Amino acid sequence: MFCIAFTQKRPNQIKKTWYAQAGQIRQIRKKMVDIMTAEASKCDLKDLVAKFIPETIGKDIEKECAGIFPLQNCYVRKVKVLKTPKFDLVKLMELHGESGRGDVGAKVDRSNPAVEETTVAGSGGRY
Repeated sequence: MFCIAFTQKRPNQIKKTWYAQAGQIRQIRKKMVDIMTAEASKCDLKDLVAKFIPETIGKDIEKECAGIFPLQNCYVRKVKVLKTPKFDLVKLMELHGESGRGDVGAKVDRSNPAVEETTVAGSGGRY
């Protein structure tokens, strides 16, 4: 997972810029990695994707890192799958097994085509 966060102005600050020091950046980055690995390891892929939509992981990072340096706009911006999860056929059939059985289409009669092939002027000489 790739996360991005921006530093926030401290209350009662007069200075125009608000940069974190190098040691604070290292602490924030370590806490980000710890939170993201904990969230990813304690749930499966479907639940993890559901956490990305309301941006709960970013809010957790903002809360945890507030003591180091206040953050704003903390988001998980990219996720890569490094190792594919185990393929479990039983779980797949639980999710998709019943949906495909009800909708069965009618067989098409190929001996009598509804549209006959005709030669059209300017069709490139294929027929």
